[in-house]
Amino acid sequence: MESVPVRCPVCHAAHTYGTQAYPCPCGAPTAPPVLRGAPVVPLTHRTWDDDWVAVRCGACGRLDQWPRPELCCPCGTVLRIPVAPAPTPLGDPGAADGTRVSPGPPPHTAAAPRPAFRPRPVRTAHDAVTNAAGYLRLLGYHDASRPGGASPARIDLRADGLIARVDTGGRPTALRDVECLWLNALSASVACVFFSLPGYAPDAGERADGLGVPLFVMDGTGTPRPVNGPADELVDANA
Repeated sequence: MESVPVRCPVCHAAHTYGTQAYPCPCGAPTAPPVLRGAPVVPLTHRTWDDDWVAVRCGACGRLDQWPRPELCCPCGTVLRIPVAPAPTPLGDPGAADGTRVSPGPPPHTAAAPRPAFRPRPVRTAHDAVTNAAGYLRLLGYHDASRPGGASPARIDLRADGLIARVDTGGRPTALRDVECLWLNALSASVACVFFSLPGYAPDAGERADGLGVPLFVMDGTGTPRPVNGPADELVDANA
């Protein structure tokens, strides 16, 4: 882990910031490239877009959004650590405009041909979660089930290499819910899938596309339907 000196511009205290590495889906540790010697910026207003930075994996070339580096000074000032722009690898036609170059969750091997999915009508939240678990098993995640005990991260289903949320609320699933699921998956080095009965807010769908999170909607019959590219890829990969 690389360490860089940081000086708070408010109280002038000197600190050492250690860069935080995260596991890329390919397995390589990946960290935002901190600009050594660049002045830090006090954080006075927080937005979700500014909390993320594009980072390219040096091993596989995958471009992802990662939490922007920050340091909390004892004086109470939150310091944003400057980072270098993500490098553009040679021969990558989509990297120049920031296009994501990596696929979604790794496919699991499902039985072929795939049997028809037989859902139960959704009358309760339990019905929705049961249908989502059955659908994931159909896609090859054969051990998909509810986690034991209450999940503080609001994870409704777990499988080998996967976690899932099932939103049965009355409002479209919000951007923050998608990002929280992705962060939990990131910290556990697993893939993630989101199911929603009310659908998704427009910014939630856009963020899911950028993060590679498969989104499914579920109607009253209990049948999940893919609504973004990563979800289509997940279904096609396990056809």
